[in-house]
Amino acid sequence: MKMAAEVRWLLVFLVFSAFSAVLGENFHRKFEYKYSFKPPYLAQKDGSVPFWEYGGNAIASAENVRVAPSLRSQKGAIWVKQPINFEWWEVDIMFRVTGRGRIGADGLAFWYTSAKGAYNGTVFGSSDQWNGLGIFFDSFDNDNKHNNPYIMAVLNDGTKVFDHANDGTTQLLAGCLRDFRNKPFATRARIEYYKNVLTLLFHSGMTNNEQDYEACFRAENVFLPEHGYFGISAATGGLADDHDVIHFLTTSLHPPGPSPIDGHRVSSEDQIKLSQEYQDYQKKLDQQKEEYHREHPDERRDKNEFEDYFETDNQRELRQIFSGQSQMFNALKELNRKLDEIVGRQERTLSLISQGQVGGTHTGMAGQGEGYRPTDTIRRQEVDAVLNNQNIIISTAQEIRSFVGEVNSKTDSILSNQARAPTAQVQPMGYDYQSLISEMRDGLNTLKRDMAQTNAKLTVPDCPSTNCLTTMMFLLFVAIQMIILLGYSVYRDNKEAQAKKFY
Repeated sequence: MKMAAEVRWLLVFLVFSAFSAVLGENFHRKFEYKYSFKPPYLAQKDGSVPFWEYGGNAIASAENVRVAPSLRSQKGAIWVKQPINFEWWEVDIMFRVTGRGRIGADGLAFWYTSAKGAYNGTVFGSSDQWNGLGIFFDSFDNDNKHNNPYIMAVLNDGTKVFDHANDGTTQLLAGCLRDFRNKPFATRARIEYYKNVLTLLFHSGMTNNEQDYEACFRAENVFLPEHGYFGISAATGGLADDHDVIHFLTTSLHPPGPSPIDGHRVSSEDQIKLSQEYQDYQKKLDQQKEEYHREHPDERRDKNEFEDYFETDNQRELRQIFSGQSQMFNALKELNRKLDEIVGRQERTLSLISQGQVGGTHTGMAGQGEGYRPTDTIRRQEVDAVLNNQNIIISTAQEIRSFVGEVNSKTDSILSNQARAPTAQVQPMGYDYQSLISEMRDGLNTLKRDMAQTNAKLTVPDCPSTNCLTTMMFLLFVAIQMIILLGYSVYRDNKEAQAKKFY
């Protein structure tokens, strides 16, 4: 019973495989160079791109087309000059969206429309109310739903206005949430439209594998206008990214069967005729060579004469192998030399250590031993000096650290004072000038009172009873007071200058 079930499942699998093989279609592919661009030499010397035209803020170079630069409110587009002449197609786009910010704006758009759009329009740099397909690589979250960067496909019949407020979600045909900003490698999008089925494969740019695609969306019953135009546009807003398109490769798809007729293909009769003409021309050329050699026998050269100037593939390969082995040999030789130096240093170090141990053990035998010479090893005093120097360095570093902390605290206090009283000058630290003068006046009064009490208790015959303050003492106190005031003024000016420097 079990065997019968297995055989039944095997038959079902074989029938399904045969059915899939019968239904599978291998369509013909043809590269369309007139609807493509790629580096190198993408742009000509005059800045134009063959079979394409660009405008707005777009910039074409030899390596890519910068559709919109990383400046605010920039718009640009590039459109093919002629409409396509095939029904089904596949487009491979390699692009980079890079910016310095964590989020970017606005995004990149791929267009297939019945007419070319504008170069500075309102929808990702192109025209609104288009007739055809627009695939948007939207990097800015307008509806604040945290669903960007997002890739979406939107169809329009020429009457609908794009819904910017909701990021086009109300008009969405299909889409997927994929991040395409600031990737290590260039991101890619492969867009296929075959038999009214629209498919988008996306390469995230995280690897350098060109075939590392993943499915983004697949939509059926998509009807696009015939003989449309391809285009790429981009725009920036308050935020800005660089939108670079590296290549745009178009391939026409044709149903299985006979190959599509190419108007430029040469018929078999013409091929036979051209080959016959070539053979006749080759024979005529050989005859002219022989006649020239007969007329000029001295200038006749052997065919093998120039072989010495050129090398064969085998000779080139052998030369490369020999050069590589020579480099390896030189590297090994250098390593061997350095290893010998290291071994020699180790042996010298071990010999010095062993001599030091022998010298420490046989200190008493230094005078008796014949030919013994003590080695100059490190002494205890030198070790202490090194330790003292290290301690001094540590203490100096601690002092520097405390000084830096003090400077930092003073800076914070100055900034806090300035924040509390924001004026053109920094507020002075400590007491102000008036309070210091009042304190000095109180101190002098107290000193006078104490001296008067002391003089009253003492009986000095030469001092009058009314006042013992002489003119010399008064001038001395005045001089001391002026010195104190001058010193404080200088101190305050220095502090204000330092505070302004920190501020």
